[in-house]
Amino acid sequence: MRNFWDLFIAASMPVLKVLLVTGLGSVLALERFDLLGEDARKHMNNIVFYVFNPCLVSSSLANSITYKSMIKMWFMPLNIFITFVIGSILGVVVVQVTRAPQHLRGLIVGCCAAGNLGNMLIIIIPAVCKEKGSPFGDPDICHTYGMGYASLSMAIGAIYLWSYVYNIIRISSSRSSKEIEIIHSPLSKSHSPLERGSSTELILPSNDCITEKEEFSEQKTSFGAKAKQYLEMLSRKINLKSILAPSTTGAIVGFIVGLTPEIRKLLIGDAAPLHVIQDTALLLGDGSIPAVTLIMGANLLKGLRGSSSIDKTIIIGIIVARYIVLPITGIAIVKGAIHFGIVAHDPLYQFVLYLQYAVPPAMNIGTMTQLFGAGESECSVIMLWAYGLASVSLTMWSTFYMWLVSS
Repeated sequence: MRNFWDLFIAASMPVLKVLLVTGLGSVLALERFDLLGEDARKHMNNIVFYVFNPCLVSSSLANSITYKSMIKMWFMPLNIFITFVIGSILGVVVVQVTRAPQHLRGLIVGCCAAGNLGNMLIIIIPAVCKEKGSPFGDPDICHTYGMGYASLSMAIGAIYLWSYVYNIIRISSSRSSKEIEIIHSPLSKSHSPLERGSSTELILPSNDCITEKEEFSEQKTSFGAKAKQYLEMLSRKINLKSILAPSTTGAIVGFIVGLTPEIRKLLIGDAAPLHVIQDTALLLGDGSIPAVTLIMGANLLKGLRGSSSIDKTIIIGIIVARYIVLPITGIAIVKGAIHFGIVAHDPLYQFVLYLQYAVPPAMNIGTMTQLFGAGESECSVIMLWAYGLASVSLTMWSTFYMWLVSS
């Protein structure tokens, strides 16, 4: 009983810290203080996105990534992929059960599929390592490897998020806008296919718009021109710029430094001649956690102010999918991987794999709804409830996961 209580304290302290800093962010966003207003959040978010997060990811991976650790962590990308697949299936079930409107379907599937695999882990893991009741051994070693796991999780999660969820929300919002156009434009049927497709041409190019003359000229184009055209279209569809976000670029740099012995000797370690560069990156990266948490609190305030008429069953469905069904499924998957020897017997690594199934929805989904102008207010309400209940859910699941990896 005492051991369980120690684990509960160790699991609840990080979540409590997150709640306190999140609450402070919400207070600072109030009109009375206006320290984290819309403009301030935008500028602060840019600093986090372009400076703090890339430094944190690159420095953490450079410290912890070696060929040996890469062999151990190969299952993590697959594990994250499984969370997206199962979450998507659950999201489709929620859409069918609640009969959600078209413009919210992509948002619902996205919230069920994509968890906050970066910032939440980067916040929770270091705090768990420092707690006395933690089952992960020496705090410094735990912190070093834990940040490596969390950074890799952030990089892989960002790739899946911007290549998969981004397109789900894009397609859902574009279909919704087309339905609205048809409803409000009864003469739209008489328009040419080119006119009807022009509003979405940049988002999803239409093949029906090609005339006979264009087809004839296309046959004459060289293979290189066709390949270039295809790559440009693919780039527009999957948003390569977002996939290669600064955090992902930082992860690539971290891998290069960690896996190249010559560069590693120059940058990593107190005796390294250029260790000041790594120390500077670590210093900048340390600003990521408090900044992200403050921004998260300020953003959640929009959910309190929002006057959205979102159906309560949709919120309940997302909560049940993310905080009950997905974590239970995750236990079976990770346990199975451990049983068959796919996952190494490292308690911290196993804890991170479990936790990837229990985190709340990714905050960047809100950015996507703003980008496409579909479901923005509903997303704020969903995030408010999801992150409000995450304080209870994460504490309970973290306690149970710690008990699993320590037993």
